[in-house]
Amino acid sequence: MRTSDAVTVVRGEEELFRRVGHLFSTVTDLACAANDLATWVAAHGAGELAERRAGQVRIRKIYRAGLLLDPGTAQELARVRDRHGAQVRISTEDLNETIVLDGRLVILAGDLTAGRRGYSVITQPETVQGVMSLFEAAWRSATELAVFDAQVSEIRRLAPAVLDLLGSGVKDEAAARTLGLGVRTYRRRVAELMAALGAESRFQAGVRARELGLV
Repeated sequence: MRTSDAVTVVRGEEELFRRVGHLFSTVTDLACAANDLATWVAAHGAGELAERRAGQVRIRKIYRAGLLLDPGTAQELARVRDRHGAQVRISTEDLNETIVLDGRLVILAGDLTAGRRGYSVITQPETVQGVMSLFEAAWRSATELAVFDAQVSEIRRLAPAVLDLLGSGVKDEAAARTLGLGVRTYRRRVAELMAALGAESRFQAGVRARELGLV
């Protein structure tokens, strides 16, 4: 562990939870951004401490769009929204795992080192305000869960087959025939899939799909 006056860097989720886990039982405003559901908050049940106090806590969560391509994950996000009253939005941009508690404390996830992730716990007011401003900008540009879910419902059904065809290098004409689609429709679905994954190329779409466990 390294500590300065306003920043504490810890290694590993256990140490982080020991340091800040108790704060989730008293938080009144929780802002969270994550690329997937496998965050340290979920793993240690810290989020549940806040979510159980429905009506007492404003909870806002931004997740990466590619998560909605998996039906099970899409259902879990809806459960978080409906059961715990969380506001959930979806972004096509990459997100760093970030948590802001009551606009006073920030937790930023870092890289893995020797199997343990580093986390920065920040209380320096100007830095916290800067991170909060970035979160608010991301929140404004993100899409409500229900709206985005409706937009990707068709490509979610086709995603496994499309990803398999892309990974196999099948030409668009043959891929379209395989799926019973017109070539233009197939290419539109590929473009929608790339957008949901936040990918700028078909190759990058494959990489991101593997990161999310879709292939």
